[in-house]
Amino acid sequence: DSRSCEPADRYMWPSVRAGRYADGMSGDVGVVVRTKDRPGFLARALVDIADQTFSDVRVVVVNDQGDPDAVTDVIRAAPTGLSVTAVHLTAGGGRCVAANAGISELDTEYVVLHDDDDLWHPEFLARTAAHLSTHLGDAGVMVPTEIVLEERRGETWVETSREPFWEGLERVTFSNLLLVNRAVPISFLYRRALHDEIGGYNESLDAVEDWEFNLRVAARHSIGFLAGPPLAYWMQRPAARGAEANSMFEIAALHDRDDELVRDAALREWVASNGPGLPLYIAAVERRLSNLLREEMAAQRSRMVSELYAQHPLWRRLRALRRRFLRPRR
Repeated sequence: DSRSCEPADRYMWPSVRAGRYADGMSGDVGVVVRTKDRPGFLARALVDIADQTFSDVRVVVVNDQGDPDAVTDVIRAAPTGLSVTAVHLTAGGGRCVAANAGISELDTEYVVLHDDDDLWHPEFLARTAAHLSTHLGDAGVMVPTEIVLEERRGETWVETSREPFWEGLERVTFSNLLLVNRAVPISFLYRRALHDEIGGYNESLDAVEDWEFNLRVAARHSIGFLAGPPLAYWMQRPAARGAEANSMFEIAALHDRDDELVRDAALREWVASNGPGLPLYIAAVERRLSNLLREEMAAQRSRMVSELYAQHPLWRRLRALRRRFLRPRR
């Protein structure tokens, strides 16, 4: 089942204007793999990409200031036939810089970020690329995602449980992205031309760069969604620390900070064009609602205490004794 909301006046992507889809081809895919000192995960990711049923793929591994020799060894051992190149960042890296460095190496029709520890269903690229080749109004397409928990046992990572990420999600829209991100990078294939239109990932952020990018995309274009079984797997290791940890656990405070920075920047931009009237009014309404909620909770607590004393005489006697013994002596 494929869900999208295509506008009537669809944006004409450069490849569409050039007649790229006249022969029914879906276009090639560039995969950016961000990694740092995790050769085991990197090797697993390259095998995962090679196992895709879609074969027109170019992979760029971005080594974010990690050991270059270890990355080179993993790439040399990659599955036969997989096209892999490496970019080694030696300074000034980070999640956004690494993503942009990888994308700048690609001129493919579509791109996707495949962080070294995440995984795909074998049909992920085939189904998402097919969707974009037939839904020309969509800037990208997201898929249902499963959170897979794993833990280290000896030298092996073992799956311990699974749970859906945003269970019941049927579509992705600008309005539902405003509240919180509805996708992780591993689940989003999009048109490379987007970066020529709206720019790269925001390098002033240390986290939530994918959400901020998704907001910019959804503000201009529709994003498709392939409802059905999960096609992407967001691997998580809550107990892991150091190089093996997930960013969402290791830099949780930065996620909260950068979420606020993104919202504040957008609010300032809106105020610059429209003035502070509406935000001031919304803030006043929020304050009134907060005060009403506190008053209601205090009133409910008082009623509950009164009912408790009324129904249980023992509490009244204990309270009287407490006042008697705690009364200051003269």
